[in-house]
Amino acid sequence: MNGYPLDLGLLAAAEAATDVMSLMVPIQTDQPCLEITIISLHHVLSRWNGFLLRGWKNRMGFPRHEVQWCSVAENPQKKKFKSRSGDTVRLRNLLDEGIKRVETRLRDTERDKDLTPEELQKVKESVAYGCIKYADLCHNRTHDYVFSFDKMLDDRGNTAAYLLYTNTRIRSIARNAGVSEASLSEHMKQHGLQLEHPAELKLAKFLMRFPEVLSRVVADLLLHTLCDYLYELTTTFTEFYDNCYCIEKDKATGKIVKVNMDRLLLCEATSHVISACFHILGIEPVDKM
Repeated sequence: MNGYPLDLGLLAAAEAATDVMSLMVPIQTDQPCLEITIISLHHVLSRWNGFLLRGWKNRMGFPRHEVQWCSVAENPQKKKFKSRSGDTVRLRNLLDEGIKRVETRLRDTERDKDLTPEELQKVKESVAYGCIKYADLCHNRTHDYVFSFDKMLDDRGNTAAYLLYTNTRIRSIARNAGVSEASLSEHMKQHGLQLEHPAELKLAKFLMRFPEVLSRVVADLLLHTLCDYLYELTTTFTEFYDNCYCIEKDKATGKIVKVNMDRLLLCEATSHVISACFHILGIEPVDKM
């Protein structure tokens, strides 16, 4: 398979398509300058042992060529994930099953009542596709893992459902306070960012690690590192939000009496980093969930 631009999620999904996948990746240019040859480790061990382990040549002469291994998804019995008939599960069928399960969960929790038909369709696709991708990407690509719809659709723990929900909540904070991005940008220009609470400082320092994490992922092409960072970022944000009021309301009337712009800036920065991670992982964020 040759082509670009590349959805990096393909790195971990290669074994579902073929034994060997070759990807050409453009980096800051219109021309591909990185070729990635992805080989299923199971097929290497069973079929091509000597040939492939001796090395895979950079036939196209790209500035950078990588040979990367990938393993397989397993069922709860630790066997290769297949359909009931014993056939390999087709991606289209897998995605359709994900859509059905997300819709059932939304209706069971009555969350669908707060969504328009268009919003409901977007949420179903974003959560289903995102959860399937993330369940694959959050594991070390060279290690087998157990595929479970129930686990990947759980909105608690290290799942795309939890990450999407957290990002939706973060994006709603400034919106509910009636504060626009332009207002936050103006506040930053005039006053800078003033942080004092330990939870504020912890979140800000964690956000500053993002470039370091990206550099590591580019170097070793292991996307579970980015997933680990993303999940830890959301838990760090939750700790910040539980300890630091961004908006204070009158208990009697419910009206907003105070808005902490510095903390809203932290919320905005967190949402931007989460959105950047989603883009790299091929996950589509939603406004309501």
